[in-house]
Amino acid sequence: MTVAIDRATGKRRGDRAPRPGPVSRLKRGYQKHWYAYAMIAPVALVLGVIVLYPLAYGLYLTLTDADSLNSARTIGVNEIEATYKFIGIDNYADILWGETAYDRFWSKFIWTIVWTAACVALHYGIGLGLALLLNQKLRGRTLYRLVLILPWAVPTFVTVFGWRFMLADSGIINDGLSALGLPTPAWLEDTFWQRFAAIMVNTWCGVPFMMISLLGGLQSIDASLYEAAEMDGANAWQRFRHVTLPGLRSVSSTVVLLGVIWTFNQFAVIFLLFGNTAPEAQILVTWAYQLGFGQQPREFAESAAYGMLLLAILVVFTSFYRRWLNRNEQQLAI
Repeated sequence: MTVAIDRATGKRRGDRAPRPGPVSRLKRGYQKHWYAYAMIAPVALVLGVIVLYPLAYGLYLTLTDADSLNSARTIGVNEIEATYKFIGIDNYADILWGETAYDRFWSKFIWTIVWTAACVALHYGIGLGLALLLNQKLRGRTLYRLVLILPWAVPTFVTVFGWRFMLADSGIINDGLSALGLPTPAWLEDTFWQRFAAIMVNTWCGVPFMMISLLGGLQSIDASLYEAAEMDGANAWQRFRHVTLPGLRSVSSTVVLLGVIWTFNQFAVIFLLFGNTAPEAQILVTWAYQLGFGQQPREFAESAAYGMLLLAILVVFTSFYRRWLNRNEQQLAI
């Protein structure tokens, strides 16, 4: 076997050059893409100040016993220094398996899961049904779309306050039920009906977004697929199952993931509908606010710990959800 050698370098032809080190690769990448780095630098700086710094400071607070009594504060002309101390993971231990762990965390965690699953299922089911109707050739279809998008276009606090007035004991809903001879639930007082009302109001607020997103997905499906399925003798249900749902897979996976994240962290509906008057209807995010800002003394460290647990739960869910979707896509591709 003959090996060709470069006389100038003394290296055999065909040998791979040694891989440059990380510093060399970073320097080469900067020289090649310096303009892109310059463009994203302001965005990265803003995100670091607005997102990363509060996140890091919140994580630090979870490892202390900070509250409104031992934090730095100003009273008149007197400046009081912080006296809270580092306690490690005691806050997490107290939340997850302390004496009051079930009442303060696990019961609200279970209700948050039920709330999220019910709301997202209703959002998707009703939104898909309305999207299928609006995708048909109907007279006045533009007007219907405008009317159905209004609950999403109106500010959330206006919508929730409107529902709060309607759900009051003397509101229009109970007046209508009473006129029909039906029982009038205590929507804002009884725990079961508080939870039912919260799901109902959040469904009203969230369906339009799901409807518009799925309508866009429906309009992107090739009409020839429906024609081919109809020529093969497929009925309406078979066309929906084998053409519509697969065509909506990418859109559905995205909007469901967004719906879970938004609903799991939905603060406005619960807080504006009940305030601090419905402890059993509080989800984790509103309970964290209650601990940090709605009581005395305000438990800053424990509230921050709830926030970190919420973030961890969503990160784990998102990771498993994306893996599940990728596995299904690979199975469908085989």
